[in-house]
Order: sequence, then C-alpha cells, then structure tokens
Amino acid sequence: MNFLEQISQRAKADKKTIVLPESTDIRTIKATAMIQERGLANIVLIGNKEEIMKLADGLDISGAKIVDPLNSDKFEDYANTFCEMRKSKGVTIEQARETMKNPLYYGVMMVKKGEADGMVAGAVNSTANTLRPALQILKTAPGTKLVSSFFVMVVPDCEYGENGVFVYSDCGLVENPNAEELSEIAIASAKSFQDLVQAEPKVAMLSYSTYGSAKSELTEKVVEATRLAKEKAPNLKLDGELQADAALVPSVGKSKAPDSKIAGEANVLVFPDLNCGNIAYKLTQRLAKAEAYGPVTQGIAKPVNDLSRGCSAEDIVGVVAITAVQAQNA
Repeated sequence: MNFLEQISQRAKADKKTIVLPESTDIRTIKATAMIQERGLANIVLIGNKEEIMKLADGLDISGAKIVDPLNSDKFEDYANTFCEMRKSKGVTIEQARETMKNPLYYGVMMVKKGEADGMVAGAVNSTANTLRPALQILKTAPGTKLVSSFFVMVVPDCEYGENGVFVYSDCGLVENPNAEELSEIAIASAKSFQDLVQAEPKVAMLSYSTYGSAKSELTEKVVEATRLAKEKAPNLKLDGELQADAALVPSVGKSKAPDSKIAGEANVLVFPDLNCGNIAYKLTQRLAKAEAYGPVTQGIAKPVNDLSRGCSAEDIVGVVAITAVQAQNA
C-alpha cells in the first residue's frame, strides 16, 4: 500500500469535515466529486450555490454542503466573534462583517467554531492570503513557538528514506530561520512524519558541509540548530550538519559521518532556508517524478493547509486526506 492509499484508508476510517473555500475554481469542484466518491471526508464548499452547481456541470457534488456567507444564519455570530478577537487591532464590527464575506476567513471561522475540522485552500490564493486568516483566528497550537510547513515527497522506485517517502521542511513558509527556529522546524517535522507516515523519523539537518568539513556563518547556523534540537528532544534520532548524500546514501554516510546514528538513513530532511527547501522539492518532483503533497502546515491550532497554485484536482484530494488525518491526530 503506497503513502496516499494508507492516508486515504485512515481518512475513511474516521471521516472529518474539511472546508474548501475556493469554490469558483473547477479543480476544487472536481476534487470535491472525487473526495465524495472515495468517501475521504465530508466537504463544505463556500460560495453561491447556483454558481457552484453551474460550474460543476454534471459533476456529482450532491454530497457536499454548500454555505453562502451572505445568506448564512451564522454570519453575524462569526462577525461578532472576529470583531471581539481583533478589537485590540482596532477592528470594528463593520470591518468584521466585511472580512467575513471573504470565503477564506469564513472557512477558518467554521473551523474555529467546530463546524469543520480543517480547511484546504491555495489553488487560487497566495500562501500569505491562505494562512493569514488561520493565524489571526486559530493561532498557534499549545506549546508551539513557530508555524512552519513541509512537503510529503513520495519518490517512485527509491531505495532511500522510508521506502521512498520523505518529509522535506521547510519548503513553503519560513524564509530564513535562525538556529532556534530551525530547531523548532526539525522537531515539528519529526512529529509530522511520525503522525502521517507512521514510521520512526530520522532527521537530517542539511548543509553543504558534513561534520565540520566546511565552516562559515551558514554551516554554523545548522550546527547550532542541531545542538538545540538535540537538547530539546534528546530521544529524537536527529543529526547534523550533513550533506544530502551523507544523509541519504548508507555508503556515503558511513564514510563521511561514521559515528552518526542516522547518516545514510534519513527520512526527514530539514533545509537551512526556504531557497534550499523550495528548490529541492521542485527538483525532486520534476526530475524524480515524485508526488509532492503540500505545503502542509504544522503548528497551527487546527489544520489549515495551503496548496500550490499549480496543483491538480488530484493534488487537492491528497492534501484533503492529509488534512483529515491531521485532524484525527489533533
């Protein structure tokens, strides 16, 4: 059973309600039909019912709930809640009502109020626009210092990682983390791997240097992040700084880092900055023909996940299944 099949089975076993607010995009409608057919989640579409059904044009989305904020009996309650939450920022009730007309904000408020378990968007909205409502309304999870993101990478015919399954982090959100932030990303990514892949995480803190083979401000950040992560999570299998080949290839790991417990066995790859992470995931996706699911967020109080604007309907289905499993774990 491959990764997506495993996630899908888990999603079906305890169906969650996921909001898809981008109902004016045909990919969202196609994904809704597929999700309903496969029984992965209960779907809420936000928008005008007549317009949504016209766009569907024969696609069976009859099992989805359609909510129009402008005609919802919850609208005033949601606006009042948002106004109360943001009054210290000077938000008035008029501004709150205007904000709640935005499907992204309305969708996140549904999650906040327990009307849904998670939300997936980003097919037509930027990451900033997708995640801003979540950070304003849901905020961070208890004990979490940083919201970050990761991709689940599934590489076909791959002998490395967990049968070709990896978590790459952070590839979509934190642009240039300092050592403290990088350590938090590493620990959160290990938990995400454990939750989704259900295998032991082996975390590599990546650099262009292995065990001091080069020294610079860039490598020292990774060295310090590794130290901090080990201090915070002493039982976690984590090591660095490691070059990518030392992290992945057993023979290279044994040669370059013979005392490392994870060199040559890494399945969670933590990149030193967003440049590295984003480039690496796209290269893996295109050159290795890998499936890339994400960016999936970690650290928000309830799951709200972003999509690449180049995503397909099938990609949306995959991220909805992952979001549902995150909701189960929450």
